[in-house]
Amino acid sequence: MQAFYSDHFFLPLPEGHRFPMAKYRMLRDTLAAQLPGVRLIEAPRASDGELAYAHTPAYVAAISDGSAAPAMLREIGFPWSEAMAERARRSVGATVAAARAALAEGVAANLAGGTHHAYTDKGGGFCVYNDLAVAARVMQAEWGRSAAGRQAPLQVAVIDLDVHQGNGTAHIFRADPSVFTLSLHGDKNFPFRKEASDLDMALPDGCTDAPYLEALEQALHTLESRFSPGLVLYLAGADPFEGDRLGRLKLTPDGLQARDRRVFDWCCTRQIPVAFAMGGGYGLQIEDTVAVQRNTYRIALEYWRRLQGMHREIKRP
Repeated sequence: MQAFYSDHFFLPLPEGHRFPMAKYRMLRDTLAAQLPGVRLIEAPRASDGELAYAHTPAYVAAISDGSAAPAMLREIGFPWSEAMAERARRSVGATVAAARAALAEGVAANLAGGTHHAYTDKGGGFCVYNDLAVAARVMQAEWGRSAAGRQAPLQVAVIDLDVHQGNGTAHIFRADPSVFTLSLHGDKNFPFRKEASDLDMALPDGCTDAPYLEALEQALHTLESRFSPGLVLYLAGADPFEGDRLGRLKLTPDGLQARDRRVFDWCCTRQIPVAFAMGGGYGLQIEDTVAVQRNTYRIALEYWRRLQGMHREIKRP
C-alpha cells in the first residue's frame, strides 16, 4: 500500500508551540518498523497549477514568497518560513499522489494532510492549503482528460472524521454537486463558526464509542442515499480519542478502530477507491496519537490486501 510522507520538510516552530510536529516523523518510523506492507514514498511537490484548483493565485503567491500579512499567518497558526511554504506544498502533493494511487490500487494514504480549515484565499487552524479540495479537483480534471466523451465528472465524497468541522472544505465545495462533504465533529469545538457541509453530524462533548458509531452509521447511510462516489477522501483524525487535549470527545482506541474499519469496509464493499489523510491528533501523550494512527494504517492495509486479492480473482482465467 502506497503512503506518502513529507515530515523531512520540518517546520521550525517557536518553543512551547502546541502543534505536535514530531508526530509525523514518529508515525513514519513506526510504520517502517511495524508495517512493512506500507510502502513509504516521499511526497511530490504540488505545483502552482494544482494549488489553483482550490486556491486563489494571490493566496498561493503570498504563502510562496512570504508576503502573507501577519494577521493571515496568525490565523494559520504557523510563522512563515521557506520550510513552512515547502511543507504545505508537499502535504498537498501527498494527498494528490495518494488519490491517484487509490484510483489505481484501491487504498492509499498521506501520513499528514487533512488540512480542512483552509479556504480558497486563506488558511486557519494549522492548515495552509486544503489538500482534500486540491486532490478532489485534480482527480476530477485527470478523470475528465482520460475519459474522452464521458460527460459525468468523477464524483468525490469527503468523509471527514476529524473532531473539528471541515469548514474550509465545506465552503470550497458549497455549490459543487460533484463533491459531497460529510463532517462528523464536536459541536462545541473549533471552528466556532461552522460552514454548512452537505451533511453535518454535530456531537456533544464527552461522546463515547457507541453513540459515535451510531452517528457514523447514520451518516454513511445518508451519504449512500444521496450520492454515488467514484472516489472517497477520508480524513481519519486521531483527535476524537479520549486522551486528546483538544478533542472533547471520548472515543477509546477500540472505538477508533471500529470507526476506521467501518469506513474502509463501506468503501471496499462498494469497490470505491479511498485515499486517506491523518488530520488532527493532539494527545496528552504524543505516543497515544501515533498509536491511534498506526492502527488506522494497520486496518487500511488489511483492506488494501483484500482488494488486491479481489482484483487477482477477477483477472484469473
